Amino acid sequence: MLNSGADWQVIRADGFAELDTRYVLETDKGQIIFVQNAGMRHAGPEVMRKLLAGEIVDPNLVYFRTVPTFETSAPDLQWLTRSMFVGTGERYPTDVVIRFWRLE
Repeated sequence: MLNSGADWQVIRADGFAELDTRYVLETDKGQIIFVQNAGMRHAGPEVMRKLLAGEIVDPNLVYFRTVPTFETSAPDLQWLTRSMFVGTGERYPTDVVIRFWRLE
């Protein structure tokens, strides 16, 4: 990921988070992909307390799902703009990992 992007979160009193993230990826070939990723994250109260405090928690205890859309001008990546995806996320103290799957 390039050093660009932003995210907005609405975190409710019970810890439920509505997510809106936007960032840019660069492929090994130098192609640029803009990603807009909407999602949600929630878990039990104790798990959310630890997560929001920056502690390490088991990702299997957190429901973290996204629905990304992709934009790119790269001709061979247009399939990204013409497909639906879902993602799963894992939040760690210093980073976030999101894995995407294309729906058939």
